[in-house]
Amino acid sequence: MLIGYARCSTSSQDLTAQRNALSAAGVDPDAIHVDHGFTGTKRDRPGLGKALAACRDGDTLVVTKLDRLARSLPDARDIADELTLKGVTLNVGGSIYDPHDPVGKLLFNVLGMVAEFESDLIRARTREGMAVAKAKGKLRGRQPKLSKKQESHLVSLHQGGKHTTTEIAELFGVARSTVYRAIQRAGSKA
Repeated sequence: MLIGYARCSTSSQDLTAQRNALSAAGVDPDAIHVDHGFTGTKRDRPGLGKALAACRDGDTLVVTKLDRLARSLPDARDIADELTLKGVTLNVGGSIYDPHDPVGKLLFNVLGMVAEFESDLIRARTREGMAVAKAKGKLRGRQPKLSKKQESHLVSLHQGGKHTTTEIAELFGVARSTVYRAIQRAGSKA
């Protein structure tokens, strides 16, 4: 049986191209397991778990590219070893991974290193971009839910004692934790 696995890192990305490639490889659409919005650097992914659990002796796990399966060489090796122990074949973009073939093993490791390298580059570019934005004063973190005026009004309502925390949260359209933090900040200023 052919079992497919597809993954994309963000919720805004589309899995259509991967699904189409898996279907073209002969994978039944019902046998395609996906992770949408999960990074490949984390091994604990629900879709991957289901795909690996669905694999039985003699089955083939099909992925379009190795970086869809794992973004680190140790994870890619662990998954490949796990599949090999179960008697499952790994098909990466149409090429069958053979753990007993030295050339196949070499290519698998090279692809795994490239996937890990790409992941490291993305992380480095993100850190660099955040540092530049911070230096320009454009990276200020999460914006407060309430303005200073709203926060002082919220505190005065709480101090009045006529409203519960839940009522105040509903009135301002925020979570109770936001109300508690505003009250705590007001208390530390006094």
